[in-house]
Amino acid sequence: MNALTRLLHPAELPMLSSLLRLYRSVQDLAAQISEDWAANQHDWTMPGFRAIAVHRFGTWTTNKRPGVLKTVLLGVYGLLYRYVRNHYGIEIPLTVTLGRRLCLVHQHGIVFHWKTFVGDDCLIRHGATIGAGYGGEKTLHRGPQLGNRVEVGPGAVILAAVKIGDGAVLGPNVVVMADVPAGARVFTEAPRVIRLPKSSQEPAPTTNMQQRI
Repeated sequence: MNALTRLLHPAELPMLSSLLRLYRSVQDLAAQISEDWAANQHDWTMPGFRAIAVHRFGTWTTNKRPGVLKTVLLGVYGLLYRYVRNHYGIEIPLTVTLGRRLCLVHQHGIVFHWKTFVGDDCLIRHGATIGAGYGGEKTLHRGPQLGNRVEVGPGAVILAAVKIGDGAVLGPNVVVMADVPAGARVFTEAPRVIRLPKSSQEPAPTTNMQQRI
């Protein structure tokens, strides 16, 4: 190896090697966020996309070497995380593992168990609870696992330690207490229509707002 080759080789230049690693990691972070942006209707103002982007940034920061820069970036992440949680109602702890191209439809009431694992190409709607705790210490450290292409309807609740197979669909307001096989459809019972008997006497119409109150 001649002198010029040694000079240009990354192993001989620790600072250049570190910059190359940082550049590649930033490229990977940008690629993930770009995929999420496409999955969320190419709209950077969507609260769901913003929540995912903040989580990606936090995960990327935790993998950096300890130092002043990491401390500053974690402080920035903490501020962004609280803003997303308090203003958009989306709570994704830093310990959650998110797959690629996640779509969070609408905002408010989306909460993840701190040990949740979410696969690729999943869709989660508003009001969903991913990993409701029960049983105390029994399930405290066991988050749910969602496979690839899972759809979670509005108001759905998935208990901790439950596994959802690839391609499963969870309908609105379901409470999932057991594992769901791949490709399954889980919905609540159809609502009943209750027909009340008609009264023989119709109530007299009110004449002013005070009587209506």
